[in-house]
Amino acid sequence: MERRTFLKGIAGGVAALGIGGTVGRSMPALAQEAQFPDLVAVRGESLPAMFDRALEALGGLGRYVKSGQTVLVKPNMGWAVAPELAANTNPELIAHIIKNCINLGAKKVYVFDNTCDNWASAYKDSGLEAASMEAGATVAPANGSGYFQEVEIPGSQYLSTTELHELYLEADCVLNVPVLKNHGGAKITAAMKNLMGAIWSRGPLHRKGLDETIPELLLYKKPTLNVVDAYRVMLSGGPRGRGDSKYLLSKMLVASPDAVACDSACAAIMAGSGVSTPDYIANAAARGIGVADLSTLNIQRLTA
Repeated sequence: MERRTFLKGIAGGVAALGIGGTVGRSMPALAQEAQFPDLVAVRGESLPAMFDRALEALGGLGRYVKSGQTVLVKPNMGWAVAPELAANTNPELIAHIIKNCINLGAKKVYVFDNTCDNWASAYKDSGLEAASMEAGATVAPANGSGYFQEVEIPGSQYLSTTELHELYLEADCVLNVPVLKNHGGAKITAAMKNLMGAIWSRGPLHRKGLDETIPELLLYKKPTLNVVDAYRVMLSGGPRGRGDSKYLLSKMLVASPDAVACDSACAAIMAGSGVSTPDYIANAAARGIGVADLSTLNIQRLTA
């Protein structure tokens, strides 16, 4: 595929991340080392296999997770609904990531989310609590302000402070693993939006505008790696989903150290199905928080 053909298709959704090649500039903006891409998009039948393929291209999970580290795997676990509704991150993917972290010698692996539904029900019904514990992680609560610490956000324009979960603050490595879906307020949920589950008070973000405040969640501490479950994508009725929600079976996984790049790629996937792109992606790029222009990135597109 010629570069101009691929770039022309960015607005076309899944076609924008077509499989089988590398596009963008030869010098990667994010990966630091020329042999690794800035972003990887994988299509396949199995999320664990897609994760393995993505991380192989990115230089291995060992580039991000080191022996002896405390690792936080941060899924979207906010809703007390079954995995089939794709309102939460796929439990099989989370379990696979946890096992890989442990195999690399992680001292401790934690999982939590500040849920929207009742926390105990969301943890259980999503299937993520059982899957995470069986894989060897500690599933931590986030249902009280005592688990969070107030921090000052450097360079903020809208949020001078926020309360981050103590495990997010203490983790040596944060693996941000959201599910891609429609969101009634933010338009889409992906990497940046998933960090709202790591803070306590979400009211200020809504009052001051999600497009302005979501990028500021990355100013204090960015995730080490972002891995987006874009296998079964909720196109309507999000973020919880409804009986009449529409879905796109894209069978994809997107991974990058840059949450802004991940969200830009995910927005391209959803744009092909008529879901509007949120302004918070461009706002984050304009502030230098990450890269949203996919044409400037070294993107590797693979199958698993």
